[in-house]
Amino acid sequence: MSSKPVYILGISAFYHDSAACLVSDGKILAAAQEERFTRKKHDAAFPRKAVDYCLKQAGITIKDVAYVGFYEKPFLKFERLLLTYLNFAPRGLRSFLTAMPLWLKEKIFLKDLIAQELGFDGDIIFPEHHESHAASAFFPSPFQKAAILTMDGVGEWTTTSFGVGEGNTIRLDAEIRFPHSLGLLYSAFTYYCGFRVNSGEHKLMGLAPYGEPKYADLIRRELVDIKPDGSFRLNMRYFNYCAGLTMTNDYFHRLFGRKPRQPEAEITQLDMEVASSIQQVTEEIMLKMANHVQETTGCENLCLAGGVALNCVGNGKIMKKGKFKNIWIQPAAGDAGGALGCALFIWYQYLQNPRQADGVHDAQQGSCLGPGFSQDEVEIFLKNKGLSYERPNGDKIFNRVAELIEQEKVIGLAQGRMEFGPRALGSRSIIGDARSPKMQEEMNMRIKFRESFRPFAPSVLSEKAKEYFDLSRESPYMLLVAQVKENQIEASSRENPAKGIGRLKVRRSTIPAVTHVDYSARVQTVDGRRNPFFYKTIEAFYQKTGCPVIINTSFNIRGEPIVCSVEDAYRCFMCTNMDYLVLDGFILDKTQQPDRDKYKKEQISQVLD
Repeated sequence: MSSKPVYILGISAFYHDSAACLVSDGKILAAAQEERFTRKKHDAAFPRKAVDYCLKQAGITIKDVAYVGFYEKPFLKFERLLLTYLNFAPRGLRSFLTAMPLWLKEKIFLKDLIAQELGFDGDIIFPEHHESHAASAFFPSPFQKAAILTMDGVGEWTTTSFGVGEGNTIRLDAEIRFPHSLGLLYSAFTYYCGFRVNSGEHKLMGLAPYGEPKYADLIRRELVDIKPDGSFRLNMRYFNYCAGLTMTNDYFHRLFGRKPRQPEAEITQLDMEVASSIQQVTEEIMLKMANHVQETTGCENLCLAGGVALNCVGNGKIMKKGKFKNIWIQPAAGDAGGALGCALFIWYQYLQNPRQADGVHDAQQGSCLGPGFSQDEVEIFLKNKGLSYERPNGDKIFNRVAELIEQEKVIGLAQGRMEFGPRALGSRSIIGDARSPKMQEEMNMRIKFRESFRPFAPSVLSEKAKEYFDLSRESPYMLLVAQVKENQIEASSRENPAKGIGRLKVRRSTIPAVTHVDYSARVQTVDGRRNPFFYKTIEAFYQKTGCPVIINTSFNIRGEPIVCSVEDAYRCFMCTNMDYLVLDGFILDKTQQPDRDKYKKEQISQVLD
């Protein structure tokens, strides 16, 4: 007679990207960010809807849950905030008065709040923030033993930590503490270049290749003291995040000769050079830290988590130049992944349950852990709205989609369970022809309504990746940047004198829509085990064209979260210039929809926003 399963609910909330995760006997059943349900990007509220989804997915109620985990210790975080305000008084008064009412009303009594919100009367466990990150990195990884490196803005006090995971236990051996933070250093430059903190860091990373690292030495000399082991100290004279409501101050601005760029102002050469410079410094720190961790632990495997682990260029440097044999990065590396980490921490470390790993397959299930929908649900939606669609039989849908991609149509793809984490991996994606020289600008400006410089990722059949990219291992979660192979590069592009944004107009390779201006690409390798629908779609395109690579970008527009439901997908499709929508086995042609005029005003407002 089988024993009753032990359900553990993990929660992260109240900073950014709130999320919930449900684990049963060590298996991840469901995980999702709250933003996907509320449609509020980076929603930090208690993840009520995400929790409801997780319980519904498992067919249980909160009464069936044995333990709830929260991803950090609120009293330690409160201690850090109080001591920081005291150390910087009276300068931090405005920030103090902004933060304290919420802490005194809700956050300091978080255990009671969680119990009340959930109607839960069982045990609530609070691992430390970086323990949750470390658990999210190691426990789903393929490794029985590995070094762990976590890097983010700040948890309670810790900003960076490393240690070792083995079997069912993680151990953190060393840390860097607030205010010295690689994540906050990078966010300071995100703010300075006019992008939103905790949201626009990937924009800064995408902008970096347009410039030269002219200020890297200045950053090393004035802002951050980097040691040979990758540890560092920031010169707090230039930063405002301890005492104020901004990231940088007048000393910082004078150092670079300008105040921060206004969010919608023109991007200048200075912004490109500053972005390039901080990216180079960040990569240097990441690589030095990783090499030190390998030398200290002696491990051949590395697991990464924390928001800095979403810097896929830095990850690529660790892969290419580092001393580790294997690397695994948590797909939801930021705070959302803390929900997953604290749930697994409880099952393995707190409850001391055994864990086995085969060294090859991870337990992340392709990160397709969010809500899905059935073909019956799609058909009911389409018929209720009186929409026009085609439904190719069986595998014919893959040939039909491949045909549309070849015709340079832009396609919204919503099928299977939604991805957990910030990357679209073929379940909630916008796809197109990577061979098209016009597709990058077309999709940025007319589909996503965002900055033209932003690069797109290639999704490539896993077995064909080495023919196009300098990549020695799989990259299923789009968290590694690799160079495009030399035999795919257009030789004439290397001789083109274009600078800055002008480099966008240069055809750089046989797959120009996914080749960044420095001949790099943020690669997703696609296999039939993790996402068979997406794999078969790319395979059909390869059979038709001889090219195993397509464009993959997240199914959303600027300022909105990735789509979750059928309704979300249809609205986003109609409010943009996408040509076709694929909803599991159904294909919709924009020109054939009876309500297309209804969405024109909303489409115009999206462009104006």
